[in-house]
Amino acid sequence: MSSTSRQAGVTGDPHHSGRWIALAVLVLAVLLVAVDATVLGLATPFLSEDLEPTGTQLLWIGDVYSFVIAGLLVSMGSLGDRIGRKKLLLTGATAFGAVSVLNAYASSPEMMIVARALLGVAGATLMPSTLALIRNLFHDPRERSLAVGIWGAMASAGAAVGPVVGGLLLEHFWWGSVFLINLPVMAVLVVVGIKIIPESRNPSPGPWDLPSVGLSLVGMVGVVYAIKEAAAHGLSWMNVVVAVVGLLALLWFVRRQLKLPSPLLDMRLFHHRGFSGAVLADLLTILGLSGIVFFLSQFLQLVQGRGPLEAGLAELPAAVGAVTAGLLAGRVARRWSVRSVVAGGLGAIGVCLAVVTVIHKETGYPLIGALLLVVGVGAGFAFTVTSDVILSSVPKEQAGSASAVSETAYELGAALGIALLGSIVTGIYQGFGTPAGIPASAVEKAHESLGGAVETAEHLPPRQGSELVLAAQEAFVNGLRVSAAVGAVVLLATATAAWFLLRGQKLEEGIIPDE
Repeated sequence: MSSTSRQAGVTGDPHHSGRWIALAVLVLAVLLVAVDATVLGLATPFLSEDLEPTGTQLLWIGDVYSFVIAGLLVSMGSLGDRIGRKKLLLTGATAFGAVSVLNAYASSPEMMIVARALLGVAGATLMPSTLALIRNLFHDPRERSLAVGIWGAMASAGAAVGPVVGGLLLEHFWWGSVFLINLPVMAVLVVVGIKIIPESRNPSPGPWDLPSVGLSLVGMVGVVYAIKEAAAHGLSWMNVVVAVVGLLALLWFVRRQLKLPSPLLDMRLFHHRGFSGAVLADLLTILGLSGIVFFLSQFLQLVQGRGPLEAGLAELPAAVGAVTAGLLAGRVARRWSVRSVVAGGLGAIGVCLAVVTVIHKETGYPLIGALLLVVGVGAGFAFTVTSDVILSSVPKEQAGSASAVSETAYELGAALGIALLGSIVTGIYQGFGTPAGIPASAVEKAHESLGGAVETAEHLPPRQGSELVLAAQEAFVNGLRVSAAVGAVVLLATATAAWFLLRGQKLEEGIIPDE
């Protein structure tokens, strides 16, 4: 056996004895990223009080992480195919832990935005590597479906662990402590991963094209930034210029990939209807969901008056549903069909978002918990099956690039969702009328964010403070309802599109022999 074949064979051997242990280590990286994302939403009220960001800065703190990840995922997935996915994973995990410390001790909104951006750079190295390594560890399609389900379940578990652990920390420590929980997870991943995870790479990758890296980053960040600014502040010449630059960069990127003998991203992957349909479904689903998810913790804490830990526990049904559905998704999709599972899951989420349009401050938890459970089940089925379709649509040598496309769709959808739907909530909120007699400086601060209104009310006479908070809460809930309505339309349309795009798509059966 040649050195190249031996290198590929270590990772590709479906009977590799340590593949399930390696999977357990890989999903720690997923847990790391998921915990970080959900913890931030829970810590937002405390961060707002301490750093006093403007409404725009608060949105940037929430979405710059996704912007940077979206811009770098394709480049990092391709880099992992070239230098080794294990090497990139462990490097990214170490950087992720180190930058988490910078996030924890940020002393200004500007520093927090920069720290979140750097965290995005580190995070971009983690996610493509985990899915690509799963593709190379598991050749039996049924085992791979289960492995992908576990991968997705751990992402959902991270979404559950984040708020609960974060809530415990926020009850006793300052908001920065929620980022420090990344450190022990990172340490376990690196120490155990060095010994357990086998290396894999594309045996004939070609050079890593730096101009393509730059075009991908400029294009993604430019387009998303322009959309965000237009949604928040309306059209301007600057927005148009940035959007045009971003679109031209992406167009140039695509043209360059089609001409390169060893492209950063093989555009022929999109000729596979199942691959393209799964990627599109992921992007639009996250877009429709992310605005609601970002503001849910604020609703539970600042509108319904729950403590951080109680708010974290209140969000658990979504994770429970997603974990359960993720583990069963492969079996259900083989028994029924890929398109029925994906379209059904997305349709269920869309219906739940439609119900959110009638919630109010006094809405009881049984309804909220039931909605979260159904959303979790729908997301668990849909995302697990689409991930499996994406991985099984490509040869294992391109697993990093394919995984990166999948994750790019996810992160781009999150960034766009927070930008567009988040801006709807912010725009409606900032237009609320304040009670008479409140000082202009207090009115200005109250209009920046709901957290700012609650803090401002504490320094006003009781009656004025109560009236201000009630007006702010009503405006926030109105914004949340409109955002949910838009999200429901997006999800139901995506479910319909998935039904047609995934027609005839099936998950692989049987055992594929090692090559």
